[in-house]
Amino acid sequence: MRYVTLSNGVEMPILGLGVYQVSDLDECERIVNDALKIGYRSIDTASAYFNEEAVGRAIKNSGIPRKDIFVTTKIWISDAGEESARKAFDVSMKKLGLDYLDLYLIHQPFNDYYGSWRAMEKLYKEGRIRAIGVSNFYPDRLVDLLSHNEITPMVNQIEVNPFFQQHDVQSIFENHKVQMESWASFAEGKNEIFQNPLLTNIGEKYGKSAAQIILRWLIQRGIVVIPKSVHKDRLIQNFNVFDFELSDREMGQIKSLDTGKSQFLEHTDYETAKWLTNYKG
Repeated sequence: MRYVTLSNGVEMPILGLGVYQVSDLDECERIVNDALKIGYRSIDTASAYFNEEAVGRAIKNSGIPRKDIFVTTKIWISDAGEESARKAFDVSMKKLGLDYLDLYLIHQPFNDYYGSWRAMEKLYKEGRIRAIGVSNFYPDRLVDLLSHNEITPMVNQIEVNPFFQQHDVQSIFENHKVQMESWASFAEGKNEIFQNPLLTNIGEKYGKSAAQIILRWLIQRGIVVIPKSVHKDRLIQNFNVFDFELSDREMGQIKSLDTGKSQFLEHTDYETAKWLTNYKG
């Protein structure tokens, strides 16, 4: 496993398992258990995924020392605010069954995220969280937050995939020592990404799938990845991306796939903001 070192010195696995849209708790517990047996040591969940309990059970029953597993969860919009965020954190910790958290993220840049950040700074200083960050904060929101608070976010989890590569955004993050983390690395299969001729042709050279090429491309960019799968064979496949390296030419070829547009939603769009703010799960 490769690790990235966050701005505060905490080491985070560059590859982990995401459990977004795994709402069946038994299934979620099973895939986290499978992932940990395969060798994954980073699990990404959120209060809005409604599966923190299953993640916690799998971690508890794994027999793996707690210090060896990097756990991320996130606070939702409706829990924003200094007092509410602290309560939401305690609820998540109870569901996860953990004494401390490795990474806590503000899930969306809406409502009183300044209040949430103040609560997170305090929890971080108390030693209850090893690292704090944000998710879906575009450069304007990120720079605003870090410019007016004591602690700079250590991670920003945003959409990054071959069709939405975010190179300029990554440069901004790096300038502020904020680690980029990718969600929707596979664009949820949109535009027949797994059958893309460029990706499959590169994959043939290394005996790898298009999915493995995508993960390797992101890892070589220094981006943390958290691909999800409910299938054990694909969990194994996603994990086996450290035994080859893409050439500079191949990295450049993949860059040609960039459309410069989100494959899902724009957080600056009025309808998107309204939908997310009213989202109840």
